[in-house]
Amino acid sequence: MQPNLTDNILELVRLAATDLPEDVEKTLQKSRNEEEEGSAAQGALDTILKNVAMARENSTPICQDTGTPIFYVSYPEGWSTRKLSRQIQDAVIQATEKTYLRPNSVNTLTGKNTGDNSGDEHYPSIYFEEVDGDEVKIDLMLKGGGCENVSTQYKLPDSGLGAGRDLDGVRKVALEAVAKAQGKGCAPGVLGIAIGGDRGSSYAASKEALRRQLDDTNPDPVLAELEERITGQANQLDIGPMGFHGKTTLLGTKVKNLHRLPACYFVSIAYMCWAYRRRRMVYANGAVSYQ
Repeated sequence: MQPNLTDNILELVRLAATDLPEDVEKTLQKSRNEEEEGSAAQGALDTILKNVAMARENSTPICQDTGTPIFYVSYPEGWSTRKLSRQIQDAVIQATEKTYLRPNSVNTLTGKNTGDNSGDEHYPSIYFEEVDGDEVKIDLMLKGGGCENVSTQYKLPDSGLGAGRDLDGVRKVALEAVAKAQGKGCAPGVLGIAIGGDRGSSYAASKEALRRQLDDTNPDPVLAELEERITGQANQLDIGPMGFHGKTTLLGTKVKNLHRLPACYFVSIAYMCWAYRRRRMVYANGAVSYQ
């Protein structure tokens, strides 16, 4: 019989909203130490790190914008996605009652806030994938509105930017997106970039790229080099933490390659703010663990 994981998913939401992942915090600390002593950039990162510690200690949201909950669920054969969807929705409603999440779900036509983060079939966002084995894995990402507003999509070639249908064109549009974002995306940020696909699959894949660890390396050496190059050049733009200038504009870049039609060459860029909130829950052999 399929278990009820609502309480476990509620804990997943709490962790994602209040406890920044270790790889993100370490990268922020490293960036803080690289900024000029006494600079506005270092001061901004000091405030960010203090906020991270306080949120973890008090189990309060890291950011006042608790973002859109995006769930990625892999499940074994025989599990009901309908039941899992209901459990996820119930957990999100309970998390809102407990103030781990801010009530963010607004009906676009009426402007009315549901008050509990309930919504239509697309709120919260849930993606399902049936896999081999007997584990259920639920990844949760909380993506704030500010960084979502500076996320974007390009169609190559772009003559205005001199960006062709190649990886150098990808680099050019990525840097242009960062330059346009300035501090509005709550820098230092992380870029999730999808190359290829159609408009919809490319946008979705750019967010999926953000599921990777900050300290990992792309298994494709060509993309690994591109990731390092974009991050390094973005950090020479002197935008800095929260737009206060400095050496740290990006914490990292993650690129995903998709097949495409010959007529299309889309580059989608999902900008994630410094509050890079993501957590994983694993259900296996009757036990639950969190990562």
